[in-house]
Amino acid sequence: MENFSALTTEKVNPATAHIDECTTLEMVKLINDEDKKVAEAVEKVLPEVARAVDAITESFSRGGRLFYIGAGTSGRLGVLDASECPPTFGVEPDMVQGLIAGGAGALIKAVEGAEDNFNLAAENLTEKNFCAADILVGITASGRTPYVLGGVEFAKKLGALTVGVSCVENSALAKVVDIAITPVTGAEALTGSTRMKAGTATKMVLNMLTTAAMIKIGKVRGNLMVCVQATNDKLRDRIKRINEMIK
Repeated sequence: MENFSALTTEKVNPATAHIDECTTLEMVKLINDEDKKVAEAVEKVLPEVARAVDAITESFSRGGRLFYIGAGTSGRLGVLDASECPPTFGVEPDMVQGLIAGGAGALIKAVEGAEDNFNLAAENLTEKNFCAADILVGITASGRTPYVLGGVEFAKKLGALTVGVSCVENSALAKVVDIAITPVTGAEALTGSTRMKAGTATKMVLNMLTTAAMIKIGKVRGNLMVCVQATNDKLRDRIKRINEMIK
């Protein structure tokens, strides 16, 4: 049995040890104080984020695709970021894809045990015809989820570049990927609840990966999303305003 208590994300946070005794305002202030630490943790890994962006951009230029894989919160964040790319940047849905342990049903209901299946990610990636031209970003706050590690191993055997996003120093994931992005966010306000600080850091990093890569391949002019899709009234109005600004 692994010693999970040694993971940074599983440690008890002394700053919030008595959060259950606080007033509501004190409670949310404690959570906010912890959240303030996230941006600083992400700032420390910006060089690695930039390396990953350049690699993703190069892959896109060759017709490659970006895949996120993860379980639980990490998997959901990957799917979220991927699903936003077509309407935001006007790209095909298969250009950026998110895979979550347990499949689409795991987006709304936990699929127990799926994250511990080392071979499952390889099966999922094979179904998507993942190849050496693609890039795999493995996401796991703890840096040790078998589903993610299995996916990385599969991708490396094919010769694909791999990126790891985790929030624990010296993680198993960081040791096996080509580019390790590790914002160490520390103990959570609620012990082990990585949907909080670790999840926020992960979302910040994923936002940077796709947004910066899309900027570099010409999907943005100035800071305007010139390829946004007109799928609702708000976006139709935005497109009209964008067209007026770039005339």
